[in-house]
Amino acid sequence: MSRKPRVAAVPILLALLLSGAGTARGAAALFMEEPFGTFGRVTPTGHAAIYLSHVCASSPTVLRPCQPGETGVVISRYHRVGGYDWIAIPLIPYLYAVEQPEQAPLYVNAEMVASLRDSYRRGHLEQVAPDADGGGTPDGDWTQLVGASYDRKIYSFEIETTDAQDGQLIERLNSEKNKTHFNLFLYNCADFSRGIINTYYPHATRRSLFADQGITTPKQIAKSLVSYSKRHSDLQFSCFEIAQVPGTLPRSGAVRGVFEAFLKKKYVLPVAVLHPIVAGGMAVAYVTMACCDRRRNFASHLDRESQPTAVVADLESNRTAPLPATNASLAE
Repeated sequence: MSRKPRVAAVPILLALLLSGAGTARGAAALFMEEPFGTFGRVTPTGHAAIYLSHVCASSPTVLRPCQPGETGVVISRYHRVGGYDWIAIPLIPYLYAVEQPEQAPLYVNAEMVASLRDSYRRGHLEQVAPDADGGGTPDGDWTQLVGASYDRKIYSFEIETTDAQDGQLIERLNSEKNKTHFNLFLYNCADFSRGIINTYYPHATRRSLFADQGITTPKQIAKSLVSYSKRHSDLQFSCFEIAQVPGTLPRSGAVRGVFEAFLKKKYVLPVAVLHPIVAGGMAVAYVTMACCDRRRNFASHLDRESQPTAVVADLESNRTAPLPATNASLAE
């Protein structure tokens, strides 16, 4: 059997079995998302979001347990979206800006993506992104809420959860005041994701004072979650990539840590002249992060042509992907 039918058919069957079982295991997945656009070139740390397979949303700001057949929700912190600290979007719309995976296009251009996003916004997101004057499409970062796979490649790091853990998180987020306090350095999307994962598994993820100067980055959260999974082999853990949808939109770039981005941008040369001790510290940090190369250490269960139905199936099945005994994992 070729690789593509094996990926597309078997997980779908498994997902169907799991979705009908009342005792099926849930999962929480860190989505480490590649940077794109002008801001992504300047700050290539990317974006972090959390996918929860057994948590769904009554609205973008109210969570509830999923019903049988529902595919879960993606939650993340955004900057300047409706004044909220976090927003929850169902999995399929988050990835493809459509209701069902079979509706997702396999090739897109900018006009098609804009149309899909605005259509979904008008039907479901007026609360967080109301019409502009005259009934037009509003500007703003709300576009990051839907169709993420059109803009960038996403890496999923998924660990099992229980219904009790899901219930505690739902109660906590629904009871807390959901008002934005986004800060790029102190309360960014990776800080929010770190807090969610640590609610399930205390101290599972952490920021790095050494590699990122204390700024929480998606790459560091992914690295620490992988390390946690190795120390707790009794927990189901899987990782794979969700490909950027082919099309005319620019391709996303590699996810980097703070020091790594600094070195890759070649800012280290003038720094080395002005302050060689600082430059040396950055170099050591970069070499340390090189123990984390995602492409060498993680089996990619989905190729670039994988259909959205297969993506959903992989996320639902929480399939275990054993990590090879190697020192490589998440660095570029």
